[in-house]
Amino acid sequence: MEPNKVQPEGGLNVTLTIRLLMHGKEVGSIIGKKGETVKKMREESGARINISEGNCPERIVTITGPTDAIFKAFAMIAYKFEEDIINSMSNSPATSKPPVTLRLVVPASQCGSLIGKGGSKIKEMRESTGAQVQVAGDMLPNSTERAVTISGTPEAIIQCVKQICVVMLESPPKGATIPYRPKPASTPVIFSGGQAYTIQGQYAIPHPDVRSRSPIPLLLKELL
Repeated sequence: MEPNKVQPEGGLNVTLTIRLLMHGKEVGSIIGKKGETVKKMREESGARINISEGNCPERIVTITGPTDAIFKAFAMIAYKFEEDIINSMSNSPATSKPPVTLRLVVPASQCGSLIGKGGSKIKEMRESTGAQVQVAGDMLPNSTERAVTISGTPEAIIQCVKQICVVMLESPPKGATIPYRPKPASTPVIFSGGQAYTIQGQYAIPHPDVRSRSPIPLLLKELL
């Protein structure tokens, strides 16, 4: 998080950048059909919401703006994920609703402040918001950032994000931060009949680096 402007009265009216780590399916939910959902989120929250490019199983969603805009954007994302959970449960025999889960990407130098002495700060956050908060012990690959996972109701998540923002403003990152950049999935390649195929789910897709005589995706069992 990079506070760009701090009001002299010490209020929380500052500009922040928060990074979220999401799976492809979650990103698809945020983008919506033809980008309509993310467009609505940007317009209604006033926050800038950018989604990293790339054919990766994980993507980075960057939310920038004044704190009130960030909280609105977080609320919209949390409620959208809750809606997805409810929709998925209508086709499932499960009776208890799983919590909404968001993963923040935080510079490792700020994680100590989030945890607090002997875990006091993170315990206080859990008790006062009702959200589950976990700070990963290891840094994300090739970076100096760690994942902070928040689970609970959308209301609990929003309260928890507010508290995390306060802590991070009070304890800016120390030194240079190497941001986490998700790597594209390395898909296995198999050869059959002189043609290379990459595996995507249960399908074998002709590999683009090898001239294809068979442009049609084949079910794996057709090859094996």
